[in-house]
Amino acid sequence: MTPSKRRAEPPAPPIVATPEATTTKRTRKPWKKRTPAEVVLAQIDRLREDVAKKEEEFKQAQKQLEKLEQARKIFESL
Repeated sequence: MTPSKRRAEPPAPPIVATPEATTTKRTRKPWKKRTPAEVVLAQIDRLREDVAKKEEEFKQAQKQLEKLEQARKIFESL
């Protein structure tokens, strides 16, 4: 058997602490217990926002399709 060769990996650069990183302390938002009804209502709100966003994207795609259809008519008439 031949011994496996290991690659020598370069050492990681040292981590330098910046004054801003050491002075600001990150804290999480406090956990708020929600009822199942509140969870479902939040999901409804998120879904409503997602549908509105997708409807806007759909309207933009329709406008682009209309423009391309007009260009197609021009090219076919030539």
